[in-house]
Formats: sequence, structure tokens, C-alpha cells
Amino acid sequence: MSGQSPSRDHSHRAPSLTTGREGGQGLVEFGLVLTPLLLILLGVIQFGFIFNTHITASNAAREGGREGATYVYDRQQTKASNDFARNEAIKGSVLRSLDLARKASPQFSTGSWTQAGSTFTSGDLQVTYTIPAGIADSDTRRGQHVSVRVTYHQDLMIPLIATLLPRDAGGRLVLASEVTMVIR
Repeated sequence: MSGQSPSRDHSHRAPSLTTGREGGQGLVEFGLVLTPLLLILLGVIQFGFIFNTHITASNAAREGGREGATYVYDRQQTKASNDFARNEAIKGSVLRSLDLARKASPQFSTGSWTQAGSTFTSGDLQVTYTIPAGIADSDTRRGQHVSVRVTYHQDLMIPLIATLLPRDAGGRLVLASEVTMVIR
């Protein structure tokens, strides 16, 4: 070692006591930040499911309304028979349009309709016929309005989100969609 001064190697320092504390502090901070982020992520997922179901129910109501508006009146049957057939066609169209949504959640009655005036109800499906001003009441219901209201019961998977939203007796969020069309 001629003429060279001994160099110090700083890469082999002894660990200080603060390094372990800083690692623990980082872990605590990560835990404090991760909890709200997970809640936000779960909320976004739940509201995504709710939005998807709302759009699906809206499309199903629209398809049911279209089916009711374009139903071809059978002159061999009575007005009551045609109303039943039209309502069943609406129900079938609504069920087909629900796509991947659970078919049991709308809770439609099978084959039975209750009538109150010009409103027919089958569980969570409601079909209403209205006569606008200037249109005469006829058996064919041509020119009348048909309103289709679909009610869907959305399961809420995230308990924290479920406590913040209104729910039915079964603990599910009630989503309703209604459309009105003119019968041709």
C-alpha cells in the first residue's frame, strides 16, 4: 500500500435502529390508506352492478312497451282475451330482455293478472292502458297509450353499501323503470 490512504467502505454500515421503525411506520400508513381505498373500490363495484341492472330493467321495460304497442289484435277473441294475450306478450318480452339478470328477482306471477280499472298487474310487472283526449275507446285499443312498469329487486353484495341505500323487506334495492308507448 504505497502512498495510498486507506479508504473507508461505507457500504457495510451497521443497521441503525430507525430503519426498522421506518418500515413499521410505512406498513401502518399502508394499512390506513388501503382500508378507505378498498371501501371505495367495493362501492364502485356495487354501484356498477346497480347501474347495469337499472339499464337492463329500462331496456326490458322498453322492449315490453314496444311489444304492447305493436301487438296485433285478434278479431276472433274478446277484448279481455286480447288484453290477456297482449299482457302475456309484454311479460315474455320483458323476461327475454332481462338477459343475464336474475329472472326470479322481478317476481312476476305466472299466468295470473289482477286488474284494477285499466291497470293489469302480475307481481312486479304493471301494464296500464290510458285513453288520451280525442281518442275513442275501442276493442283494439288503437291510439291508446300502454305503460309498462318493471320493478327489479337488486341484491346488494357489500354490507356497508347496503346500509346506506333504501331496501325492501328482503334487504334488496328496488329499481323501477317505466315506459309509455302509443298502440298502433
